[in-house]
Amino acid sequence: MNVQYLRYAVEIAKRGSINKAAEELYVAQPNLSRAIKELEKELNIVIFDRNAKGMTLTPDGARLVMYGKRILSEIEEAEKALRFPTEKKKKFSLSAPRASYIGEAFANFSAAINFESDAEITYRETNSSGVIKNVIEDNYGLGIVRYAGNYDKYYKQIFEEKDLVYELITEFGYRLVMNESCPLAELEEIKYSDLENYVEIAQADPDAPEFPVSSAKKEELFDNVRRKIFLFDRANQFDILAGNADAFMWASPVSAETLGRYGLVAKNCRDNDRIYKDVLIYRKNYVLTPFDNLFITELCRTRRKIFDKK
Repeated sequence: MNVQYLRYAVEIAKRGSINKAAEELYVAQPNLSRAIKELEKELNIVIFDRNAKGMTLTPDGARLVMYGKRILSEIEEAEKALRFPTEKKKKFSLSAPRASYIGEAFANFSAAINFESDAEITYRETNSSGVIKNVIEDNYGLGIVRYAGNYDKYYKQIFEEKDLVYELITEFGYRLVMNESCPLAELEEIKYSDLENYVEIAQADPDAPEFPVSSAKKEELFDNVRRKIFLFDRANQFDILAGNADAFMWASPVSAETLGRYGLVAKNCRDNDRIYKDVLIYRKNYVLTPFDNLFITELCRTRRKIFDKK
C-alpha cells in the first residue's frame, strides 16, 4: 500500500471534498483523483461515494481511514523520534570491591550528579572475578579490580587477553579496623600473635579468579586467627565491629569520618607487609561518558584525601 495515497484518502475524508484536499495538500486535483482510484483498485474496495454533496466515505472507506489515521500517526511519531531524538537516559555502572574509600567516592559522585534528565545508576560490590565478569559479560562501564601485588603479572595478562584497559588507582597495605573499645586499640604495636584470641570479620568470597579457593583464602586471609565471621556486605562488617569490642577486620584505608561514625579506629600491624593494588578497568572499545569521568575524578580526590593521611 502506498502510504502517500493513504495520506491523500485521510485528507479527502477530513475535507469532504477532493478540491479542498488538493488545495491543502498542494497536489493537482487530477493527480489526487488518480491516486484514489489506484488505491481502490489495489484494495478492491470503494473508498468514497462521489455525489453532488462531495466525497463521503463508504463503510470500507471508513475502516480504511480509521486504520490510516493510526498508521500515519505512528509514522509521524517515528519520524520525530529519528529526526529529533530526545536526550537518551544517562547510565552509569560500576563493579568494585568492598572498600570504604570507593563507597565514599560513589556517594560524592551521586551527590554531584545533575538529575534534571533521566539517569540509571548501578553500583555492585563483588570480588575480582565478579568485577571482570560484570565488565566483560554484563556490559558494566567501569570496574575496579583488587589483588595482591605478587599477582600483578597474572592479572595484567588477564586484562590483555580480555581486551581491557587498565589503570592503577592505588597501592596500599591492609590496616586493622576495630572498635575503639577493643583492647587491641590500646596497643602501641600490634603483631599477628596479638590477634589470635579475637574474632576476625572476613570477606566470604576470595578475590583471586581462577585460583583454587584454598589458595586464594591462604593469600587473602590470615590463618593464625581461630575465630572468623564471613560476611559479604561491608555495612554489616562495620555494624558488627561497632557492637563487638572483641572483633577486628583487615581493610584498605578508611576515612576518619567513617571511623568516627561507627566508633572505630584503624591501626597498623607490624607483621603485615603485603601490598595490594586497586586497578580501574573498562573495555577497550568503551568510550568513557561524562558520568564515568565525574566518578573517576571523585575517586581520585577521595583516594588522595584518605590515603595521603593514612
